[in-house]
Amino acid sequence: MENSLALFHPLVGRWFCERYGAPTDVQARSWPEIADGKHVLITAPTGSGKTLTAFLWSLNQLITGAWERGTRSTTLPRSSTGGL
Repeated sequence: MENSLALFHPLVGRWFCERYGAPTDVQARSWPEIADGKHVLITAPTGSGKTLTAFLWSLNQLITGAWERGTRSTTLPRSSTGGL
């Protein structure tokens, strides 16, 4: 799990480390699954980094050009109505 940031472009990984330090447990366990192209449903307490987990991978793919032009991808963070 400690190598989960190695999945990201070095600039993205460095930004994350400088801003947040180490990934949370949910981030470290989710990013390898997301990187493998799996559909991932993340459930964890508020403040555990779920939203950043989804968006950071999407931003990484855009920054690195990993998604071919015209490729359709969806990042859908969801929240319960109680959290809104």
